[in-house]
This record gives sequence, structure tokens and C-alpha cells, in this order.
Amino acid sequence: MMLSAMAAQKSTVDESQQAAAPMFLMENISKVYRTDLIETHALRSFNLRVNAGEFVSVTGPSGSGKTTFLNIAGLLEDYSAGRYFLDGVDTQGLGDRELSRLRNNKIGFVFQGFNLIPDLSVFDNIDVPLRYRGLPAAERKRLIGETLERVGLLSRAKHFPSQLSGGQQQRVAVARALAGSPAFLLADEPTGNLDSVMARQIMDLLENLNDQGTTIIMVTHDPDLAARAHRHIQIIDGEVAEVTRSSMRG
Repeated sequence: MMLSAMAAQKSTVDESQQAAAPMFLMENISKVYRTDLIETHALRSFNLRVNAGEFVSVTGPSGSGKTTFLNIAGLLEDYSAGRYFLDGVDTQGLGDRELSRLRNNKIGFVFQGFNLIPDLSVFDNIDVPLRYRGLPAAERKRLIGETLERVGLLSRAKHFPSQLSGGQQQRVAVARALAGSPAFLLADEPTGNLDSVMARQIMDLLENLNDQGTTIIMVTHDPDLAARAHRHIQIIDGEVAEVTRSSMRG
């Protein structure tokens, strides 16, 4: 009986710890760029925890370390020291193939410049990363249809990027990022090339996706958009300088 009680207690503790595990965790991350003559510290003892379902915005002046943070967060660049856990996976020491697999399975990217392939239709633009994951054609077709419907562009599946507005192109970019059901979305200035009306539409879409459970980290230069996230992180000189909780979303 005692052993059973202890096992049940351990199971409860393990489940509690698992539930509390962050989606994204950087601990004392530093990044140093070295040349023969100079040493540049892009990130210094950088710490950030993002739980599943959170929406975190990141701002900072030019040269503050935002790009380095994004590259490391997206597993596009290595770090000099510290630990980075992505959905419970310790990224330290992983090889290129393992990092590529983890990136493809866990992260969705939305870029400021859309990064759509002009010669491919909306459907085919979303299909490209799914092909790399080796999904069968029928499964890819289902996922693309569901995702385009989610962003309100199912009727534009056969259109080419040049036939879409800027806001529609960015919605395609969001759909492409979401089609593989990533653990979280990494958005780099997703409204930077849009007018104010389209920017609000994209932000509304991101908020809706977050309400449906997608974890989002968004870098933006716009303080009004940053305030719409659950938390706002400011980076200055490679460090987290300020963390504020949004009064708009709680």
C-alpha cells in the first residue's frame, strides 16, 4: 500500500512538473562574435521563459541583439554559452541534422518580407515545407486546405503571390508556418511591410491563432502592437532590460 501511495504521489508530481515545463526556455544564453581584432557580445546572460499558449512580444533598438536572439531561437545560429530548451528538448550539442529536424517539427516562421516563391501558387507555397517533412500527398492537401480556411484564404489557393494584396500575402506566410502544426510561431516584424489597416488584420489573426493555443514570440518595432501580447520583453545591449505584462490581454 505504501509503495502504491508513493508511486501515485510520484506520478502526480511528474505530471505537475511536465505541465509546468516551458515551451521555450533560454538560461544565461550568451553569444560572442570574434574576429582577430575585436570581440562583440551580442547577447549577455539572456534569460527568457515562455509557457505553452503564451504570446510574447519583443522590442529593442537597432543593434540591441534582437536578430541574434531570433536566429538562436529559430535554431539558425549557435550560442556561445548557456542552455536553450525547446519544448523540453535540450538543444546543446545537437548536430545540424538534429537541429534541422527539430526546427522543421517545432517552429513556424513568419517573416517581414513574406518570403513567398513568386512562381508558385498559394497552395504550392504552403506545400513546399510539408514536402520536406515527407508527408503523403493526401495528407498535405488536407492540411493545406484546413490551414487556408483558418486564415480565410481557401478561395485563393490557386492564385499567385502577385495576385494578392500585402495583407493576403502575409496571411499565406502565416498559413505556411502553421500548416505543419509547429509547437510555436516565431514572427519577425510580421507587420513591418504593411499599412496600418493590414497590420491590424495580421495582428488580429495572430491573436486568434494564439487564442486557439499557438504559442507565439513576435519581434516588432510598434509599441502599440507589442502591447497586445500577453507579455512584452525589451532587449537592450544583449540583455532582457524590461518585462511588462499587457493590460489589454492579461
